Amino acid sequence: MVTLIPEASVICARVSHLRAKLPAYQSFSLHMDRMRICLLLFIVVLTVIGEDVCTNEDECANVANTDRYDRFAHYRDLITRGLRNNVDCAAGSCHCYDDQIDRNLRPFEEGIVKDMLPYGGRHVLYQIVDHKLYRSANCTFEARCSGVEHFLLKIVDQLPDVEFFLNDHDYPFISTYAEPKMVVFSFSTVVMLMGATGKDELTKFFLQTKDFLDIMYPAWSFWKGGPAIAPYPTGIGRWDLLRTTLSKEAAMWPWEMKKSKGFFRGSRTNKNRDPLILLSRRRPDLSSTLQYVGNTLLHCLKDTLGMKAVKELPFEYNCRFKYLFNSAGVAASFRLRHLFLCRSLVFHIGDEWQEFFYSQLKPWVHYIPVKDDLSNVEELLQFARENDELVKQIADRGYNFIWDHLRMEDVECYWKTLLTRYATLLRFKVVKNPELMHVVGR
Repeated sequence: MVTLIPEASVICARVSHLRAKLPAYQSFSLHMDRMRICLLLFIVVLTVIGEDVCTNEDECANVANTDRYDRFAHYRDLITRGLRNNVDCAAGSCHCYDDQIDRNLRPFEEGIVKDMLPYGGRHVLYQIVDHKLYRSANCTFEARCSGVEHFLLKIVDQLPDVEFFLNDHDYPFISTYAEPKMVVFSFSTVVMLMGATGKDELTKFFLQTKDFLDIMYPAWSFWKGGPAIAPYPTGIGRWDLLRTTLSKEAAMWPWEMKKSKGFFRGSRTNKNRDPLILLSRRRPDLSSTLQYVGNTLLHCLKDTLGMKAVKELPFEYNCRFKYLFNSAGVAASFRLRHLFLCRSLVFHIGDEWQEFFYSQLKPWVHYIPVKDDLSNVEELLQFARENDELVKQIADRGYNFIWDHLRMEDVECYWKTLLTRYATLLRFKVVKNPELMHVVGR
């Protein structure tokens, strides 16, 4: 049964009232006009109603309460379309990130000559010759080089002769405009997200920016060399152990036991984090636990926006909350991969800084994207609260992706695929440099 909208009923009633006061021939004419008007209104109403009807059961199964006049309908639609467009990595495959490698190497597809390698610079030179690993002595952060070498040594017997420079700092270095074009590996770089219709939330795909050509490699912190903070005095590392620890902690804090508030604990390495901290003070009902820790031993109140710094906490503490925030610091934050393993909903702020695995994490499928200026964060938190089961499914998908496709063997596989494909681009024979030190297992 179809009920006309109030405006349509009023119009039809007024036409009937007018017809009753007219002569017969005019009444008949008006009667026909009334029928045409009502038929037209009926078609319009059906059209309006039809716009809100979901006709594909599979596409709509995960989205409930779709109301045309509901302020959150847009977000539910983004989730539906995100799931429709998502292609999961094959189970058990270690080649989930091959497309990322292809994108990184594409600028050098015509070949890499020795003049394109930055000899004499600040980057660390690595060589693999006859299945032995060598490197220069100028590593700025020994723990970082050691974290990289852990994986290289595990696959060195499977690699061809190869030579490359590794950036052990946080920032990418290689400008697109440099002449000659240079080749350096960096753990994090900056990308732009563009789509066929511009900056759309669902048609985004990853491209290297016009500013940086650094080739992404897995960060050292999968093994060692991450930031040294109170809970991890020797630095964040041992992803293999943290995976297990966090998964167990997540089981101790199932969704229904988690607090329905946002949580963030970090230092002020990027002022873009400030609105997040200020939100916690302004809306404690949504996120009373968004706080700064001290950035250095000599930090001042300015570093924590006028309030006393709070203590650093282990990753496991995140698992007590439903909504976890990730924000880039001086580069991509090592925090992100750990947050997913709490089976909490990840709110990821911004989309420019990337690590090698980010391109397979899809907005609205594995996490909720937040604008750089956090202008939509309050609405997103309210959306999460009012759509609890729906966002729990996002949290579960995020957990499953990281658990299934960011294993230690996936990191090894990425290194192996990257160096094997990179070696095919070298247009010179790799000859052992006598100044390099032989790297052996530790």
